[in-house]
Amino acid sequence: MGMHRLTRVTMGVPNVAETIAYYADFGLTHRRSGVFTTLEGGEQLQVRHAPYRQLLELGVGVDDADDIARTAARLDRLGVAGGTDGTAVTAIEPVSGFTVRVEISPRIAQQPVPATPYNGPGRIERYGRAPGVLREYPIQPKKLGHCVVGTTDLEATMRFFTDGLGFKVSDYIGDKGAFMRCSADHHNVLALAAPVNFLHHTSWQVDDIDDVGRGAAAMLAGHPDRHVWGLGRHHAGSNFFWYLKDPAGNFSEYYADMDCIPEDEIWTPEVFEGVQGLFSWGPPPPPSFLEPDDLAALMTGQHHVG
Repeated sequence: MGMHRLTRVTMGVPNVAETIAYYADFGLTHRRSGVFTTLEGGEQLQVRHAPYRQLLELGVGVDDADDIARTAARLDRLGVAGGTDGTAVTAIEPVSGFTVRVEISPRIAQQPVPATPYNGPGRIERYGRAPGVLREYPIQPKKLGHCVVGTTDLEATMRFFTDGLGFKVSDYIGDKGAFMRCSADHHNVLALAAPVNFLHHTSWQVDDIDDVGRGAAAMLAGHPDRHVWGLGRHHAGSNFFWYLKDPAGNFSEYYADMDCIPEDEIWTPEVFEGVQGLFSWGPPPPPSFLEPDDLAALMTGQHHVG
C-alpha cells in the first residue's frame, strides 16, 4: 500500500477565533492563521471560516509519483474527475463535496515511547507510585489518526474511498458505517450513514490511557460543557477514547492503543450491529454522540455555534 497516513484535515467553522483557541488548549501547536501541528505529523489541522461547520479538505499521504498515477487512474475508472500535477491528485468526494488531496508525503517515523509498567495480580512490574500519576507536562498529540464523516449516501462515499482512493475496509457497523484505512492503523476514515453530510470528529493520538485521561481532565477543568463521551475503550479498533466538543460543534478525540494491521497481515472485516462495535467498556454513548445536537440546523442550512 503506497498510502501511509492522513496528512491533514481542514475544517470550516463559523467561529474561527474560538475554535482556534480550543485546539490550542487541546494540545496542538498553533503555527499561523489557524494552522496547527502535531509533535510528529507536521501541519495536520487547518481551521478556516465557513458559514457552518463542515469538512473542507482531507489530505492523504503516499510514497511516490507511481502512487499518484495509480490513484488518478482509479478515480478515472470510477468516473470521478481528479486533477494531478504528478506530485498530488485532488478529487471532490461526490456526496459531501469536500476535497481529498492525495500527495507525496514523508512517512511519519514515530519515536517509540517506553512501555508503561503496570502491576497486576501476582506480577509486580514497578515499585513506588505509578509514573502515569506523576506526569505534569501538558498533553501534545503525536499525530492525526482518523476522522469520521456523516454521509447521505454511504455506498457512494465508500466507493470513493475504496475504489477511487484505494482505502481498505477494516470493519463494518451493520449497514450504517465502514471503518476504512490508508495506513497500518485500524482506521483512518469512518463513514457513517446520516441524514446530512457533516464532520463528526477528528481523532488525535497520545501515548497511553493515562494521557487520554490527563488530556481530557485538563480540557474539562473550567469547561465541563466540553465533555461528550469517555473514558472508554472501543471494540472496533480497540483504542481507548475520550471525546470532547469544540465551540463549533465538532467532536475531537484523544485516543491511544489503536489496533494495527500491517499490509501483509490477513485481516477479515467483521460486521458489528448497533453500538456493539462502538465500545467494549465505558459509559454508553450519549444520544448527542450518535446524533449531534445541531444536525437539524445543519439539515436546514443554519449554522450552529456552541
